[in-house]
Amino acid sequence: MRIRKAVFPVAGLGTRFLPATKASAKEILPVVDKPLVQYAVKEAIAAGAEEMVFITSHTKNSIMDHFDRDYELEATLEAKGKTELLKAVREVLPPGITCVYIRQPEAMGLGHAISCALPAVGDQDFAVILADDLIAGSFQPCLAQMQRVYQEYGTSVLAVQRVPQEETYKYGIVEVEPIGPGLSEIRGIVEKPDPDKAPSNLAVVGRYILTPRIFKILDQTKPGAGGEIQLTDAIERLMGEQTVLAYEFQGTRYDCGSKLGYLKANVEIGLQHPEIGDRFKNYLRDLTDSWGDDEDDSPKQSANG
Repeated sequence: MRIRKAVFPVAGLGTRFLPATKASAKEILPVVDKPLVQYAVKEAIAAGAEEMVFITSHTKNSIMDHFDRDYELEATLEAKGKTELLKAVREVLPPGITCVYIRQPEAMGLGHAISCALPAVGDQDFAVILADDLIAGSFQPCLAQMQRVYQEYGTSVLAVQRVPQEETYKYGIVEVEPIGPGLSEIRGIVEKPDPDKAPSNLAVVGRYILTPRIFKILDQTKPGAGGEIQLTDAIERLMGEQTVLAYEFQGTRYDCGSKLGYLKANVEIGLQHPEIGDRFKNYLRDLTDSWGDDEDDSPKQSANG
C-alpha cells in the first residue's frame, strides 16, 4: 500500500502577503532558494507519490510555469557550463513525476478545493498537502512518517501538533483516544474552538491521508460559515463510517501562511543551507552583537559575509 497521488490546494489569494502576492502565487514565495510549493512536492515524492494534483485558480499560472520545463533556460545554463544550476533546475520535477492542474471555479473553502480533485484521484486513497505549512521532518519527511502509519492501519491519517492552549482558536482541534506512541484514534474534531471549550490542544495541521469516501461526504456537506465547505465537517462525518487516526509527527512546522512563520522558516532553513549556512550564521551573530553593544538598540552596519 502506497499513496501515489498528492493533492495541493493552491487556489487561495494569499492576501496576508499582499502586495507580494498580487501577481504571483503565495506558494511561489521562496524559502531561501526554493518556493514553498517545491518543498511540498519534494515531501510528497519522498513518501512515494507519483502524481501531483494542483487545485488552482486563474491567478496561479506561476505554479504551472515553475513545474514546466524551460528548455531555453536549460540550454543557456548548459552553454555557460553552470552544471550545478542546471541540475537544480532539472530536479524541480524529477523524471517519472506527473502534474495535473484542476481549476477551482470559485473559492468555497478547503473542503470544496479537495472535492475538485475527484476526477484525478478517482477511487484511490490520496494525500493532501497544504504548501504554506512547511514541515522539516526530524528523521524523515512528515508525509513519509504518515505513510508508515497508513501502511500499517490502511485508513485515513491526519497530522497533528500540540499547540499552546490559548491558540486552539486558530486550528481544528481533535479529541482522541491514544493507541500507541504519538498515535491516536480521533473521537471528535472541532473547528477553531475557544481555549476553554477545546477538547485538547492537539491541532490538525496541513497534512492528510484520506480515503476516497471523503469525496462522497464532501459532495453532501453543506456550506458553513462564510459560505465555505469545511473539510473538518466532512472528516467528522467520515469518522462515523471509518477509523480516522491522528499522528503526532516528528519535526518542525513553520506556518508560512503568516509573515512571522515565513521569516522563521527562512532564517532556520537558511542556517542549514550548505552553500550559505555558515556565513549566514556569522552575519546573524555579528548583527545581534551589534544590537547588544548599542545603548539605544539601533543596529549598526554589519558586514554581509
